[in-house]
Amino acid sequence: MHLDTLPGSVRTGGGPTDLNAVRLVSQAVSAAHLFIYLAPESAEEAAALGVTDQGPAYLAFRSAAMGAVPWHVTLAAFYNFSPRVVRAMVGVWDAAPPERWQAARFLAAGRAMRRAGVRLGDEHLAEARSLIDPVVAGADYAGKVLAAANASVPLPSDPLVALWQQITVAREWRGDAHLVVLADNGLGPCDCLVLHTATGCLPTALVRKTRQWTDGEWNAATARLAARGWLDSHAMLTETGRAAREHIEEMTDEHCAALWAPIGDAGTRRLASLIAPISDAFTAAEAFQPSQRT
Repeated sequence: MHLDTLPGSVRTGGGPTDLNAVRLVSQAVSAAHLFIYLAPESAEEAAALGVTDQGPAYLAFRSAAMGAVPWHVTLAAFYNFSPRVVRAMVGVWDAAPPERWQAARFLAAGRAMRRAGVRLGDEHLAEARSLIDPVVAGADYAGKVLAAANASVPLPSDPLVALWQQITVAREWRGDAHLVVLADNGLGPCDCLVLHTATGCLPTALVRKTRQWTDGEWNAATARLAARGWLDSHAMLTETGRAAREHIEEMTDEHCAALWAPIGDAGTRRLASLIAPISDAFTAAEAFQPSQRT
């Protein structure tokens, strides 16, 4: 069942979820979803719709579930991109309506997974769906714009791609929750990127290129973080900053505990292991390079 077929959000039990299990499944979900932004199949399907620029294609694919929204809505939902990046998507709905972008995304996902050798048998797929379906069905979508939009998309007939779409809902749900936590902690769109790159986990040059914040905007965000004691005079992460960033991740985990409660700790950990072969296949095939757009 999907969001538009449900009489309401009904939780099926399971109780509070251990935050270690929440972090584990969140990482597994993100890893299983990631390839769609990197696979050449996405660029090929976008080109077939008449869009060859990677930026607007990314924005169209990811926001298609919301419908033909103005670029301002995509900017609000994506949070950490500068307006000058998202404005470039103007015209993508003229090239093709959102429904065609969504269908093309599903085609790209299926083609990419099979090229990379993702092989999940019928029993494997059925068990994974038995765990993630009640999560999607029981989720509270208040304030979760991208997750709600993806939950409203009819599932494709391809069982592997249908599982991937359910994973996408969970991935966007955490992302939506994370944006609330960032805002609550006074981290604006550029500030959160400066903080993330300061950890060394995300290349600054790559982020500057893809999010396109100006030098002035980047420097102002750096100064705000330094004033909070989160960065030192060399824009390096301080211990206070490191602790603050981990606290933000923990707050996001706490927010997401309710999402996974319907299947409990054991089900949450089991789902993480069941979907791991998706990212494992791409890693083994060396099918993608580090993300440019996440």
